[in-house]
Parts: sequence; C-alpha cells; structure tokens
Amino acid sequence: MGQAFGCIQVDQSTVAIRETFGKFDAVLDPGCHLMPWCIGKQTAGILSLRVQQLDVRCETKTKDNVFVTVVASVQYRALAEKASDAFYKLSNTKEQIQAYVFDVIRASVPKLELDSVFEQKNEIAKAVENELEKAMSHYGFEIVQTLIVDIEPDELVKRAMNEINAASRMRLAATEKAEAEKILQIKRAEGEAESKYLSGLGIARQRNAIVDGLRDSVLAFSTNVPGTTSKDVMDMVLVTQYFDTMKEIGASSKSSSVFIPHGPGAVRDIASQIRDGLLQGQTTAC
Repeated sequence: MGQAFGCIQVDQSTVAIRETFGKFDAVLDPGCHLMPWCIGKQTAGILSLRVQQLDVRCETKTKDNVFVTVVASVQYRALAEKASDAFYKLSNTKEQIQAYVFDVIRASVPKLELDSVFEQKNEIAKAVENELEKAMSHYGFEIVQTLIVDIEPDELVKRAMNEINAASRMRLAATEKAEAEKILQIKRAEGEAESKYLSGLGIARQRNAIVDGLRDSVLAFSTNVPGTTSKDVMDMVLVTQYFDTMKEIGASSKSSSVFIPHGPGAVRDIASQIRDGLLQGQTTAC
C-alpha cells in the first residue's frame, strides 16, 4: 500500500533491501523511505537483524563404537553492515549452518570415547563455533554462541551406563557399611576389654576388703571374748556369711531355685570343708 504512494516503512531490528530495475541499490534502515516505483525502485525483501536460534540434531559414532545423537544449539544474526551479503549470497541460511555443524561434530566426536564426549562437550561446542564463525562471516552473518545442549546415547547404552553407576554406588555403600561394622566391633571389643579390666580390679579390691575385714573381726573377737580361738571365730563368721547368702538368694526376684543343705549340721560340714581346703592349699604350697 505504501509503495503505491512511493514510500515504504521499515520496522525496528530489520533492514530492507532496495533494488533498481532488479539490481541491488541500497540497504534501508528502520524508518520511512521514498520508493519511487516509477523509476524502477522496488523492495527486494526484508532482512531481520534479531538473534535467531537453530537446533541441530546430529547422529554420529564415538571412538568406542557407540552411536549418539548430539544436539547443538546455534545462535546467529545478520550483520547490518553486511546485509547485502546476507540477503543475496545464501538461499537457505539454516541448511548452510546445519551442514557445517554436521561436518564439525562428525569430525570431532569419533575421536573421543563416550565418557570423553560428555566431559569435553564445551570443547566440541567451541570447535563448532569457530568453524561456523569463519564460514558464515563471508556471508554477512555473526555466530553469537554455540552450545551442545544434549548428548543422547542409544537407549540400551544409557541403561547399561545407569546399571554400571548403580553397581558402583552399591559397591561403595557396601564398603562403607563393612568399614562401619569393623569400627563398631573394634570399639565394642575395646569396651568389653576395659569393662573386664575394671571388673577385675573391683573383684580384687573386694577380696582384699573381705580379707582385711575377716582379719579385723578375728582379732577383735579374740580380744573381747577371752578363751576363744581363731577356729571358733572363723566358724562363726562362716555361719554368718552362710545365712547372709541365703537371705540374698531369697530376697532376689530374679534368682533361680537353689537346693543346698540348710541345717545346722550342714553349716558345720561346710565350715569343715572350707578349713580342709585351706589347710590342703597351705600344705601344697609348703
């Protein structure tokens, strides 16, 4: 409609290509421009200066013979100062970019094993960007950025990689669990050893206290009761301890049934057995 009145409007972030009788004449910036069609002026087309994005999926093979699909994202734009080259030199910009991406990826990935492809995806993206920058600058385009956004191995390979990772983590968990159990057993053994050591000290001190008490009791009784011998005192002490033991067994709620002789004659027999054992021990020691 505007050209019917000899003028044209160019929108922001775009440029218009003007021809005169089919020959390139000028690049029109955003704004309103005269377009006298009567003298052969016409608009050949509109070129966008906005950043555009092209996603390229490229299937290739790694060094260890694994087929992967590499997804590259290329961001590019036409240069205003080279708008004529961008408009006239390429008939299909996206196909041209895609061809260069295929060429670089299929030249780089087969040199790497699958794990290295994941580790060096930034280097692959940089190689694609450098190649595109050299090639597309001749056609009036600037490569803003190139990214490797995804690497997709075959489904069977992906499942195998997940199983290897899971097995590795399970092995690590088993090792850590075994190490924890080892430490627990060592600490438990150290605790038991310390407990037995302290228990032994307690028993030794208890026996020393009993011996000291018996000695003091015999001496005190012999002094306060004239005519008594050490044998009489020991018999009395043994009887007293015997009844104390019977009392503790009866008072304990967790004690099992114990059947022992409990008459006075049995006490005398127990005292005789203890004395005989002590005498035999002294004889053997001598």
